Amino acid sequence: MWERFGLSVMQRLEPERAHTLAIAALKTGLLPARGPVTSPRLETRIAGMTLPNPVGLAAGFDKNAEAVGPLSRAGFGFIEVGAATPVAQAGNARPRLFRLAEDRAAINRFGFNNEGMEAIATRLAGADAAVPVGLNLGANKDSADRAADFARVLARCGAHVDFATVNVSSPNTERLRELQGRAALDQLLAGVMAARADLARPIPVFLKIAPDLTRDALAEIAELALAHQLAGIIATNTTLARDGLASRHRGETGGLSGQPLFERSTRVLAQLARLTQGRLPLIGVGGVATADQAWEKLRAGASAVQLYTALVYGGITLAARIARDLDARAQADGMANLSEITGTGTDAWL
Repeated sequence: MWERFGLSVMQRLEPERAHTLAIAALKTGLLPARGPVTSPRLETRIAGMTLPNPVGLAAGFDKNAEAVGPLSRAGFGFIEVGAATPVAQAGNARPRLFRLAEDRAAINRFGFNNEGMEAIATRLAGADAAVPVGLNLGANKDSADRAADFARVLARCGAHVDFATVNVSSPNTERLRELQGRAALDQLLAGVMAARADLARPIPVFLKIAPDLTRDALAEIAELALAHQLAGIIATNTTLARDGLASRHRGETGGLSGQPLFERSTRVLAQLARLTQGRLPLIGVGGVATADQAWEKLRAGASAVQLYTALVYGGITLAARIARDLDARAQADGMANLSEITGTGTDAWL
């Protein structure tokens, strides 16, 4: 009841202000934090990590690692904070976040606004997390060597997280997506993996990709991910497409997330599953708002899923509800573990 009331109030506020208040509420303990939902059916092993359940928080919600402890107890099986850049930056001008309520979606053009790797590393070092925590790695807008920025952030923050994600797929930093090209990505990943090797405790490194790539580009990315021995691929980030939107904000520039992204991102996920043939774990992101949608991502080839925009409309307890519903469905189907369905429905999305 209190969550529904809070959501109704927050959705009357300017979106970025509402988000700031949500982080503040988490930090002060005003939002539910009962711990991760788990069971033998939900327990997920990916890239050497054991997750209580496969429902994770995507990067972008807690950009500055301010609420790691409370978020880790909100029902998620793992969380990802950031993106972090070497130097603090303000990001793009406001307004830069738009709710598309009719479409159960959002458009953002934040531009990697964050307090920088030093402040984020300090918070991560002091965080009391109940689930694995990852950091999304970014590059400064005005950097002379953006590829090197990712390695710098990993070198500074890697000791304080359980995994890291190379984010070359945000549409909101000019020319960042060019780093998804074969030559540029090969060089970037070599630098990141060298920084990983220098960590006292080398951690899994994932790559987050855009949903707007061609099949040939996906094949190149899969090949490079395997060649550099990445831990997995996160599919996908936000899209530049605007198909079928009803909201008055549909013409805003930036990345579109939420329900309209579900089919596009799941098709990319399935293509990667076919390309990698089980050799590389995949995390499905984009439009996950129900247990049925999480189930479909798993069937398409994901070992775990992440959500973010759905929290705007479903509240912070949504992850716990999805995890419990997945558990009930797996139990009803007589499964020992949800991993039994990973990839069983890939062909339906190709």
